[in-house]
Amino acid sequence: MNPSPLEELRHLASRAENRRTDTGIPRVAMVQGAIPEHQLAAVYDPMVNLILQGSKTMTIGGHTLAYDPATYFVMSIDLPAVGQVHAAADGAPYLAVSLTLEPAVVAALLADLPRGGSDVSATDAWEPGFSVAAMTPQLMDAWVRMLRLMDKPADIAALAPGCEREILYRVLQGPHGGMLRAIATPDSAMARVGQAIAHIRREFAQPLRVELLAEVAAMSVSAFHRHFKAVTAQSPVQYQKRLRLLQARMLLVAQGASVAGAAFAVGYESATQFSREYARQFGAPPARDAQRLVAQARRA
Repeated sequence: MNPSPLEELRHLASRAENRRTDTGIPRVAMVQGAIPEHQLAAVYDPMVNLILQGSKTMTIGGHTLAYDPATYFVMSIDLPAVGQVHAAADGAPYLAVSLTLEPAVVAALLADLPRGGSDVSATDAWEPGFSVAAMTPQLMDAWVRMLRLMDKPADIAALAPGCEREILYRVLQGPHGGMLRAIATPDSAMARVGQAIAHIRREFAQPLRVELLAEVAAMSVSAFHRHFKAVTAQSPVQYQKRLRLLQARMLLVAQGASVAGAAFAVGYESATQFSREYARQFGAPPARDAQRLVAQARRA
């Protein structure tokens, strides 16, 4: 008896490690098992993420989304988020695969669709940059053919682009197709918010000037605030704060920075304020949180 597409995908992805594992296929990665906590609190790149086994929750701004096997997560813009992964009820490890979104690839696909299929509706301004949807048989079949290429590396250059286009096409046909169309359409509100986000990420340690960000996004200040919050579920100030705290956590855990050193490196003028906001975000003061995460990594 032939395995189901989901069973085949689980088998193919079972060679992954408990970290982002490259597949040899451009923009395609997979992961298995209990991922270190500090790696799940990060700025996530635009992606399509398919859960194969176990479950995951993602908290973005004030929104928490849950997804489990045969659902997929679309993130169309760089977003700071906190994730948690869980094994299946029978103890089988968490398994997932992802495709990082490349706007140029999406734009090339849109250009080949019938006229009107690539139009971005006016509602794109109010569509969030993240959501969960149920997997379809057609989308799952495209993922199976993509992951099979891991066993035929000589075929990747010729066949992977077609599999990627089909995955993107199936997502375009789904409930979140508007998000893909928006990121590949330079004049969409989401794409313009994305330009402002790129500026925040480059200059995260500098004082935030909303007027400059609105100018980067080619919007009025009031329109920029509305669109930014609609897309990211947080204000520009909250986005920068979460970005700074995530960067500081990396400095504390990966580089052994002092609390004051990490605070000043990410743009805080007061180590006390930094410690207070850090504890509010991560549930413990910086030094204690870093010690716990380092000990956790050593036990893994």
